[in-house]
Amino acid sequence: MRLATWNVNSLKARLARVEEWLADVQPDVLCMQETKLADDAFPALTFAALGYESAHHGQGQWNGVAILSKVGLTDVVANFADGGEPDPDARIITAVCGGVRISSVYVPNGRSLDHEHYQYKLRWMAQLRAHVAALSSPDEQVVVTGDFNIAPTDLDVYDPKKLVGATHVSEPERAELAALEAWGFTDLFRQHHPEGKLFSWWDYRAGDFHQGRGMRIDLVLGTASVAARCDFAIVDRNARKGASPSDHAPVIVDLA
Repeated sequence: MRLATWNVNSLKARLARVEEWLADVQPDVLCMQETKLADDAFPALTFAALGYESAHHGQGQWNGVAILSKVGLTDVVANFADGGEPDPDARIITAVCGGVRISSVYVPNGRSLDHEHYQYKLRWMAQLRAHVAALSSPDEQVVVTGDFNIAPTDLDVYDPKKLVGATHVSEPERAELAALEAWGFTDLFRQHHPEGKLFSWWDYRAGDFHQGRGMRIDLVLGTASVAARCDFAIVDRNARKGASPSDHAPVIVDLA
């Protein structure tokens, strides 16, 4: 099973690129973030014509998450399933595809360390952990993937010194991510690429993509049984090139 995650940064603006990419890469499952569409505007028929079932949790011009699948799409859960307060934003959707329970997540940005949105980000990560535990156990096949807006370690940013005191790299948010992994997840990309300095997001400004100034914030986390199946992982940098790209590149993993 080929599984991919991609923050498309507006599906309306980039639908043609997504269609072309799907035809070229042929993932069995694609998780998308920042669709920026309401549910009734989601192009389900377009994806159906390409052979994909789809589930979408959107709210209009902001956020929005989706799962496309060629290997079945059941047990769809929009929002959190832990019994706590639902997220007012459309940031998480979960479904079972090909026997794997998959969550597509768009973790809050945090904005700045002294902003309430940062506290929301920390609460959100804690609730994500509760959500996963409510639906699954670590001995099952589970994937949580998407735009985490957290670079796991300094290996995942181009220059740690330039990001001191910023979101995405602060100790509390990294600790929340580590706590999620401690539940029973492996970072599938890092499993195949221990060397670091391989990124999935680059700012549009100042030629950051071409200068290599990026972060790895788009992650695919899999339980042990999924990690044992994972025999390939890559960031598709080609999808970040060309006219009007997203600022994120897709991350692809293959499961035997």
